[in-house]
Amino acid sequence: MTQQQTSTANEQYDLISALYHALEGAQTYATYVKDAEQGGDQELAQFFRKAQQEEDSRAQQAKQLLSRRMS
Repeated sequence: MTQQQTSTANEQYDLISALYHALEGAQTYATYVKDAEQGGDQELAQFFRKAQQEEDSRAQQAKQLLSRRMS
C-alpha cells in the first residue's frame, strides 16, 4: 500500500499490520495450546505456549514502536 492511497505513512501502516498479525497469531496459538492440552500432549502444548509468548512479545514491541512514531 502506498502513502498516496491513505493518509498513513507506509511505516505506520506496516507496524499496524505487524501488530494485528502478532495479536491474531497469539490468539490462534492459545487455541492450539488448549487443543494440545485436551489431547494430553504437554510437549506440544509447551511448544505452542512458547510460540504464543513470542507473538505477544512481538505485539508489545510493535505497540511501543508505533506509539513512539505516532507522538
